[in-house]
Amino acid sequence: MFVKQLDDIVNTEADVHGETWNSRRLLLSKDKVGFSLHDTIMKAGTKTNMWYKNHIEAVYVIEGHGEIEDLASGTVHELKPGTLYVLNNADKHQVRPETDVRMVCVFNPPVTGRETHDEEGAYPLLQD
Repeated sequence: MFVKQLDDIVNTEADVHGETWNSRRLLLSKDKVGFSLHDTIMKAGTKTNMWYKNHIEAVYVIEGHGEIEDLASGTVHELKPGTLYVLNNADKHQVRPETDVRMVCVFNPPVTGRETHDEEGAYPLLQD
């Protein structure tokens, strides 16, 4: 067993900042649990295109409001506390937070912690 606190992550190399988001990476591939776990904040008034072609991501919204669009179908879903979405088919999508949106994100395979979105909006598949 091990225990971590969010305060243990903030302002470390596991606290990764993008232009439109901040991902505090609580569990990484080096933790050897088979997935990574992130406490992420998407910034209000931004738009972020993403395409996790190398990962499956499950996202659970715990604070804030916004929307997510499936870019293949054009379907838009509301994001609010209690919303779960799963990107299980390499879904190209856009997240549009109206307010800061805080979410818990799970990635499989786990990320190493060094990843940021590439020009396609994907995380590369890195190894420790």
